[in-house]
Amino acid sequence: MDVFLQTIGALNDETRLRILRFIDANKEVCVCDIENAFGMIQSRVSRHLKILKEAGFLKVRREGRWAYYSIRSPLDLFRQSILQEIACLELNIPFHAPRCKPENS
Repeated sequence: MDVFLQTIGALNDETRLRILRFIDANKEVCVCDIENAFGMIQSRVSRHLKILKEAGFLKVRREGRWAYYSIRSPLDLFRQSILQEIACLELNIPFHAPRCKPENS
């Protein structure tokens, strides 16, 4: 029951839905690209990402000072079905224009 409530609670914010859809559509996204695409400060983006990660949707990969977020794999059927439903919503998703460069680039 706690997992269900935490998952549903993570989705009660349109910004988190949009971020989740943005990451799902772009496969792997640097946190700085989320900040730029959504016009949000780092602390606000980090809070949303933390909630989505704790709800079991996201994984993070660190490369130098950059953090890259993607959909956790494997994802259980419950969360998979939620992602499919989110994809059907008419959400305004910004264009992904990568801006950060990995340390070794």
